[in-house]
Amino acid sequence: MNFVKMHGAGNDYVYVDCFVEPTPADPAALAPRIADRHKGVGGDGLILVEPSARATARMRMFNADGSESEMCGNGVRCVAHLVVARGRAAAGTVTIETGRGLLTLDVRPTGPRSSQVRVDMGEPLLDASAIPVEGSGAGRVLDAPCVALGSEEPWWRESGLDPRMTCVSMGNPHVVFYCRDAGAVPLETIGPRIERHAIFPRRVNVHFVEVRSPEHAVMRTWERGSGITQACGTGASAVCVAGVLTNRTGPRLAADLPGGRLELEWNGSGSVFMTGPAEEVFTGIWFGG
Repeated sequence: MNFVKMHGAGNDYVYVDCFVEPTPADPAALAPRIADRHKGVGGDGLILVEPSARATARMRMFNADGSESEMCGNGVRCVAHLVVARGRAAAGTVTIETGRGLLTLDVRPTGPRSSQVRVDMGEPLLDASAIPVEGSGAGRVLDAPCVALGSEEPWWRESGLDPRMTCVSMGNPHVVFYCRDAGAVPLETIGPRIERHAIFPRRVNVHFVEVRSPEHAVMRTWERGSGITQACGTGASAVCVAGVLTNRTGPRLAADLPGGRLELEWNGSGSVFMTGPAEEVFTGIWFGG
């Protein structure tokens, strides 16, 4: 099976072009093996690029643990780049079918194996039942108490944590916390604890955000099903929405993640727009079956 390794701001996946390759029989079982960074290709998961009757292509995304996710903002940029680079669509506007619905993207090639892509991420879902999150009542979950954090620990003070949570869905669930120093958060231990807490029935992506100015934030992510990742496009979109709703940041936000910068726009209603890179790293053949 031929594959393409790609990344968007460091959020790396193994892509299979199912326009020319057979669709894997069991992608949920394949994802953990091919994403293994020691015995496989390595990546945050597996993404299938399939024909669609409704769009330029269809994206199916599987996390490194094999769970299927509704959406990946960095992944969908790479899918859009791939269909343009392989001649299945012209540069400019393309549509991709996702678990979030149909998304419209603007693809601007920056080289033979890279593009800058702007994505209409759709409208955020803000009602607790739609995210979903339990135990916070009906309506929006903004700067709300978070039992998933547990009792206060020394790192709360070291990181300057505000222990309140803001929850947003971008077609997949996100919880956002603000702090003075995101680097001081023990993400490898607190991330999985929050991800799998009972108040998040579909689990959750976890973000710790350090606001540098109304137009600039630094964030770190524990991604549902994959762990610590270099970037999360839906997460950066959720952080943009959370910042506007809690008056911490403005309608345009530059979000710096370990893997690079994403540019976000949200004016308080309607769609979130995200702009960032998509890059091919290498191609190969998977012999693992």
